[in-house]
Amino acid sequence: MADIIATINGWAWGPVMLVLLLGTGFYLSLGLGFLTLRKLPTAFAMLFRGRTGSGAGDISPFSALMTSLSATIGTGNIAGVATAVALGGPGALFWMWMTALVGMATKYSEAVCAVTFREQDEAGNYSGGPMYYIRNGLHKRWHWLAYAFALFGSLAGFGLANTVQSNSVSHILHDSFGVLPIITGGVLMVLVGSVILGGIQRIAHVASVLVPFMAVTYFAASLLVILMNITAVPGAIVTIVDSAMSGSAAAGGFAGASVWAALRFGVARGIFSNEAGLGSAPIAHAAARTNQPVEQGLVAMLGTFIDTILICTMTGLVIVIMDVLPSGQSGAALTAMAFAQAIPGGEYVVTFGLCLFALTTMIGWSFYGERCVVFLLGARAVLPFRILWVLAIPVGTVVQLDLVWLIADTLNAFMAIPNLIALLLLGPLVFRVSREYFAARRNKA
Repeated sequence: MADIIATINGWAWGPVMLVLLLGTGFYLSLGLGFLTLRKLPTAFAMLFRGRTGSGAGDISPFSALMTSLSATIGTGNIAGVATAVALGGPGALFWMWMTALVGMATKYSEAVCAVTFREQDEAGNYSGGPMYYIRNGLHKRWHWLAYAFALFGSLAGFGLANTVQSNSVSHILHDSFGVLPIITGGVLMVLVGSVILGGIQRIAHVASVLVPFMAVTYFAASLLVILMNITAVPGAIVTIVDSAMSGSAAAGGFAGASVWAALRFGVARGIFSNEAGLGSAPIAHAAARTNQPVEQGLVAMLGTFIDTILICTMTGLVIVIMDVLPSGQSGAALTAMAFAQAIPGGEYVVTFGLCLFALTTMIGWSFYGERCVVFLLGARAVLPFRILWVLAIPVGTVVQLDLVWLIADTLNAFMAIPNLIALLLLGPLVFRVSREYFAARRNKA
């Protein structure tokens, strides 16, 4: 069974999927006239100016971004970047940047569609995301894709964002401090349960506090390492770009990597980290208090910028600057080694970051899964889903999850396919709505 799923997974995340993800992002960027790059300062101004939001919705635009970032910023920013660089060479970081630049257009378009086609459930809460913009925005021949997305989304979270996350936290706490996995599982269950049982308002409130704190703390620690080795930064950037264009030479324990490996692992880990194209983030943005889809789209695209261009870059630069690739390590262990060599106790920065990132991922993704279940079964299924989500957390700390990880990773890819098809079909609508919005702003000015 594992071999069969591994084969399916290899196809699901193979060249066709990577081309589809990048191609969709490039098509949307082109159709928008690279608006997402040109309007980046506008987006940041809009984020801080509209922290409360105005219009229909459950949470502020700022809280919607923090909720999506709580699910997005996770182990991928620490372990995922290190894995990409270890397997694809330093050039993988360059392709992560390229993925993020076109991914911003994907994330923007997802949020525009999510706000445009969202609904209220029978409990009065706003629901949106790919399942709704497929059903409400496309011809009925495509509606089966909405149910497929909701099914894959409701199941995938139990792997990638629940049991796998709690398993990662239990391992690192056991290795670092000798904490028993079952204790870690119990504490995580209580922490996550106390948040998600309060619904989207409590999730958004906690995310609005935790996400800025954890992002700024990790960014500051990484920046400290970079500033301490500032003379090595130009050389590191040259190495990253050169590796992306010509591959990496073998050095010590590092086996070297081809251009294709850099591209493959950079794109795959970049998508895994920022989730542009997977269709998860628009579920959070659909709950924002706004009547203007374009404005929420501008806020949403900042998620990809913050996650990959800022935080993933910090991790990658620290690894390259500290020259730890020849060690042969990978994942979180490689990142921990880089920080430990740079500053005393640096490995604890990674330990703390992983624990906090995993906790927020469990919280944020619980909302994604919940909205998928509401689409399939209605609001009556919310409480049973939340209880099941909380009960699954300690299970992840005490069982082997290789097969679960593989299945969830495959389901994650299957989530992306309906979403990308919808974005390609709804692209002209996004282009038109965007042109009208900015034309109206210019006329007012």
